[in-house]
Amino acid sequence: MLQTPPRILIIAGSDSSGGAGIQADIKTVTMLGGYAMTAITAITAQNSVGVTAVEPLSPDLIAAQIDACTSDIGVDAVKIGMLGAPAIAHRVADRLEALAVPVVFDPVMIATSGAVLADADTIAAFARLMALATVTTPNLPELAALGGLDRVRILARNVLVKGGHGTGSQIEDRLYVSGGEHVFRSPRQDTLHTHGTGCTLASAIATGLGAGLALEVAVARGIAFVGRAIAAAPGFGRGHGPLGHGLGRVPFDDAPAATDPPR
Repeated sequence: MLQTPPRILIIAGSDSSGGAGIQADIKTVTMLGGYAMTAITAITAQNSVGVTAVEPLSPDLIAAQIDACTSDIGVDAVKIGMLGAPAIAHRVADRLEALAVPVVFDPVMIATSGAVLADADTIAAFARLMALATVTTPNLPELAALGGLDRVRILARNVLVKGGHGTGSQIEDRLYVSGGEHVFRSPRQDTLHTHGTGCTLASAIATGLGAGLALEVAVARGIAFVGRAIAAAPGFGRGHGPLGHGLGRVPFDDAPAATDPPR
């Protein structure tokens, strides 16, 4: 008997080059056995070198996309990425308050290429989404822009601090939950091809949560998927190239545990 795939609603921006955003999210959800739906928040012109144009969609159209999915197909988990404007963040929060499903919030502010994707007012509106989300997944620069770990832990239910911007031969990703902290360690790969890693990880976690996995297991499985996808990167582009999502699949029953117990 075929397993019914978890229904994952992705609320994020489009990446014309396919490496990040909605495109990376759909690839990730599909490769991990989920069914991907989208509410596109913005259209971007970008590639491995940078972002050359951004045009947010209207809050009404974004809300209509969300309603179309939830009223018919249904939703098992939600992933939020690039929002683009404070009015969009608040409209998304309005819709999510009516849904009783896991939510993964990736507070996208700066693309891998360095392009700014969220202004100060949009960042201020993130507080509502952090309070709603099952887990918020900032990288180190985003954590600083949100006011630091202590402030984010007050605002968010659970926090996964991604360590890819750190130094050293290992990446340490730290999941802060009410019962303590889980630490996940993985080898740092010497490559420029990391475009879309944050989008990919958040969507992988959402797919795991939608399938009923515990948060720490979904996180571990997502980290493993990202590592395999980086290793399988096709080498496209002159800058930070896309991942190899098609070769990074991690089955539901092959999710590693955290390397350190909670403390």
